[in-house]
Amino acid sequence: MKIYSLTCTRSSDLPETTLNLLEYFERCNIESKILTGQKSIFDAYNNGIDELNADFDDIIILCHDDIEILTDPKVFTQLLKESLSKSDVGFVGIAGTRVFTDSGVWWDGQQWKAGSHSGYVHHGKDLQTMSETHFGPISEVVVMDGVFLAATKRTLRSIQLNKPKGFNGDWDFYDIFFTFQTYLKKMKNYTLPIQIRHESIGELAGRDSWHKNREAFCKMMNKHLPARNRVQVNSGEIRQSFEPWTSLL
Repeated sequence: MKIYSLTCTRSSDLPETTLNLLEYFERCNIESKILTGQKSIFDAYNNGIDELNADFDDIIILCHDDIEILTDPKVFTQLLKESLSKSDVGFVGIAGTRVFTDSGVWWDGQQWKAGSHSGYVHHGKDLQTMSETHFGPISEVVVMDGVFLAATKRTLRSIQLNKPKGFNGDWDFYDIFFTFQTYLKKMKNYTLPIQIRHESIGELAGRDSWHKNREAFCKMMNKHLPARNRVQVNSGEIRQSFEPWTSLL
């Protein structure tokens, strides 16, 4: 089981963060491909998968170009291989929710208060100034954020990666569209204890295309929303039916 990575960027010159990310992947023995000049994120990932010499059981990472992975390379690759070697696992990532409301916003405020979210992300321009956003315990989730996702090629080729009809923006809401498809196929999506620094804070102000794609998605998936996964909530504690990979930490 080999690991590949696809990183889409709209920068003509690769920033230092992206170059450092490629160096990290090289230390992990991960074959990386930078996707430039693409019409959309959907086209980028679709074309990128075709261009990789990956077998169906190999792992493909889909990630942003402005991240730094802080987890030890050996632990990082073990986490991916251990989790994605299981045939019933769809996507793994670092942040998501166990309860996905019909708003289409995975970090929905009410569900955050209810303790339904999972994972954590560090935000900031460098290690000295970064701060952690802790969403909740590592667990099975319904959908995940696209800052970092990974799945086998078999899984990626079992879902629709083309931009769905009704989506207006070319770069938004692909993560929810991808991960919700595996949820509907009764596969399990999981957050993993991978530490990542993300330079962007995910600001949506002025991002009309994100909101339009969200509305189109909610209309398309209306009969499936709200959605929740197989967890029990008891006195504010998340009880998981399956706790994988903790032995690797």
